[in-house]
Amino acid sequence: MRHRKAGRKLGRNASHRLALMRNLTRSLIEHERIITTVEKAKELRPFVEKIITLAKKNTLHARRLVLARLGPLAKAPFYDDKGEPTDDWVLKKLFKEIGPRFAARPGGYTRIIKRHERRLGDAGRTAFIELLKEGETKVRAKAAAPAPRVTEPTPPVETPPPPPPTPEASAPPEVPSQEQQPPANATPPQEQQQPPPNA
Repeated sequence: MRHRKAGRKLGRNASHRLALMRNLTRSLIEHERIITTVEKAKELRPFVEKIITLAKKNTLHARRLVLARLGPLAKAPFYDDKGEPTDDWVLKKLFKEIGPRFAARPGGYTRIIKRHERRLGDAGRTAFIELLKEGETKVRAKAAAPAPRVTEPTPPVETPPPPPPTPEASAPPEVPSQEQQPPANATPPQEQQQPPPNA
């Protein structure tokens, strides 16, 4: 088990991973959007965001910490389309443009967008990683589901009571009681009490 072993090794040793993160950071600060594998993008995001947080402070101490983390690439110049060096480099753009851009934002300076195209050769998953624009906010792709609507139970409909019956209509027809009228199949009581004749 890899308890307390955060981070991906990316098939490299420690010094190679650090060089990879520095190179990716330099490219991201220069172009503000790069294509790399999903795993590298997820590892690059915390590395870059900690550097941008230092650039927001804009102090001498923060500048020295960024120099220590980026190494020689902190002063690497940017090149134009013709391949000639420009007047800009990583540290200058970081403290002059990117730091002030996110001055009011408490973290979350990058965005990772997965691509459908796979990398040629090993078909690795690829993604864009980009810096957010000025004043841009992250928008969720799907809105939060609304809370379920609670409906109150409807009270039962009360039927009006039937009108009180009139005395004439309520009296049932008179039927003689069973005690007064003998059943049709019954024999008279006298015949039942007579003994049978002797044979």
